[in-house]
Amino acid sequence: MTDLKDKFENVKDKVIGKTKEAVGKSTGSQELELKGKLQSKKADLKETFEGAKENIAEKINDKLDEKK
Repeated sequence: MTDLKDKFENVKDKVIGKTKEAVGKSTGSQELELKGKLQSKKADLKETFEGAKENIAEKINDKLDEKK
């Protein structure tokens, strides 16, 4: 359940970030545009980290299964 919640939070952060970025660009607010870019990048990094964590866990499980 936590994995699904994390995925939802990442998608939410990406959408909100992209929206802030677009609003910032259209209104000329560089601060809002930057906040949007940062929020979107944060979601990308969290997604990458979760993927790496999953890959590591899978490799460890495979190695443990080989030893049985």
